[in-house]
Amino acid sequence: MVRARVLAFLFLALTTASISAQTFPEKRITLYVGFGPGGPTDLTFRALAEAASRHLGQRIMVENKPGAAATLGAAAVARAKPDGYTLAHLPSNMLRVPHISKLDYDPLTDLTWIIAVADYLSGVVVKADAPWKTWREYVDYAKAHPRKISYATTGVGGSQHLTLSEVARQLGIDWVMVPYRSSPEASNALLAGEVHASAGSGGWAQFVRDGRMRLLVATGDKFPSWPEVPTLMELGYGVSTRAPFGIGGPKGMDPKVVATIHDAFRQALNDPEFRKSLERYEMSTAYLSGADYLRWARERYVIEKVNVEKLGLKP
Repeated sequence: MVRARVLAFLFLALTTASISAQTFPEKRITLYVGFGPGGPTDLTFRALAEAASRHLGQRIMVENKPGAAATLGAAAVARAKPDGYTLAHLPSNMLRVPHISKLDYDPLTDLTWIIAVADYLSGVVVKADAPWKTWREYVDYAKAHPRKISYATTGVGGSQHLTLSEVARQLGIDWVMVPYRSSPEASNALLAGEVHASAGSGGWAQFVRDGRMRLLVATGDKFPSWPEVPTLMELGYGVSTRAPFGIGGPKGMDPKVVATIHDAFRQALNDPEFRKSLERYEMSTAYLSGADYLRWARERYVIEKVNVEKLGLKP
């Protein structure tokens, strides 16, 4: 009798889950973004979420959770119910931060990696009236003036922090990294004279276009809008920042729900407004399926551990 009741309960649970997956989504979905409002990641995700909402037939609401190198959104979704109604922006930083500070979740096992959507093109900018016209002038000055030169990033342990730490290690520079919660905050700090430079993705792009900032170097791939600006690789540093990002959910999600979410965002990648947002911030699409995205994450996790230890950032 007891066994029959248990089997009946399991059958009912499986049937309910199956019906739920078939009717998903039935309500609004929340998508956490790890950066503050108004920056390139926030606005790009809002354009993407709007397009994906049309394919899903339910609204996707973006909620900002800035801080901790953009990993707070992932931390929140790792603790959420795996029903597909809570998703998060997965920054590449989350594969590095566990090697620097303790997290209460494992990014590789406590999340469902659903889809990679885009990649940042990043660089270092200074104010247009700064005395440094080239990257060489900037780093030479920094080397000659220890602890006198500062640069902004969007968080300790972020891609730009690690990249410029490697540059400092190679050149023997002692400069000051100042973390901000978002790209707009970092840009405003530079314009206000709080820092000497800002390192990050294209949140500063419009300031370069209107002549208020100067782009000194690309820390990753070439910028289509400024092909004359050298990359760190071209300058012989042997380092290149790549920071693809995507969307994930809690572990244990129904594969049918995962497929529905993946397909909606896959179609949204072709949305004209999303494409315009990428162009505005000098980003590029970088699609990966969930399986390929997780495979990339596992490989990158090992690489980041080596990088952190090499730079002495390991606690």
